[in-house]
Amino acid sequence: MVMALGPLLLIFMLGLGVTPPTLAQDDSRYQRFLTRHYDAKPLGRNDRYCETMMRRRGMTSPCKDTNTFVHGNKKKIKAICEAKNGRPYGDNFRISTSAFQVTTCKHIGGSPLPPCRYRATAGLRNIVVACEGGLPVHFDESFFVSNKHSTDQS
Repeated sequence: MVMALGPLLLIFMLGLGVTPPTLAQDDSRYQRFLTRHYDAKPLGRNDRYCETMMRRRGMTSPCKDTNTFVHGNKKKIKAICEAKNGRPYGDNFRISTSAFQVTTCKHIGGSPLPPCRYRATAGLRNIVVACEGGLPVHFDESFFVSNKHSTDQS
């Protein structure tokens, strides 16, 4: 009986050794999403905010053309990947059912080399993300929220 358990125990132990890197990889994509697109409580949402945040978050060498920062609660953002705050949108994406405060930063300089200059656009929007393992890993787009439920893309 003990001999028969030996190979099973070995397979089980090997499985444990393989699982954590897979989970860590999923978490690293989520962490990258947060670094690029999440700022809970912004101090101002103007051009200076964009220039500072883009530099702090490592998106100015070369100057990234456009980036959106989502403000608020991380749990609400994660919930887009579930029925709690999201629904399917297109192929492999989810759109939030609640709106988020966002700041979109658009590069306004001619050169992709620093110093990078950005124009800020702040607004309340539904956001579209790609999810893996129940976590957002890619910001795709956002839509202005209006009383008419407009879907003006930006």
